[in-house]
Amino acid sequence: MTLGHGCVLTAVCLLALSACSSDDGGSTASSAPSPSASASAAQRAEHVDGETVTKAPRIVDGKVIVAVADASGSRELSLEGGVRSGPVSIAVNCEGKGTLTVELAPVGLSFPLSCVAGEVSSTFNQIALKKPRAQATVKVTAGSGVRWALSVGQ
Repeated sequence: MTLGHGCVLTAVCLLALSACSSDDGGSTASSAPSPSASASAAQRAEHVDGETVTKAPRIVDGKVIVAVADASGSRELSLEGGVRSGPVSIAVNCEGKGTLTVELAPVGLSFPLSCVAGEVSSTFNQIALKKPRAQATVKVTAGSGVRWALSVGQ
């Protein structure tokens, strides 16, 4: 049986959700382990064929509210108009040796992504907000040797 790109990405997304943390009492994050998760996959997100850091990753549901491609180092991105109640999705791809950390403020969602040289690592996280936030930012912290692309959708 051959799995399509969407099936593999969904499995990676579900695995990555287990790495989410949130201190926002008004939101919930769902998670489920991938049925084919290995010990090394539990330590870092999987490589997904066709993913790149030169284009912003696709958002599975909703409309893209901010996207960045071919970035390096740290950056803070303002989400114009904040975020509504309901699901907020963040998709990230990275390449290069190091760890990239993404934080959605003021919600408190934060997650790391281990990046490796010569391979694109991918993750997808989604959080369901019970209340809107008039102002919100996404902060990406990464070393200068890590290239990355990110999309936030709602």
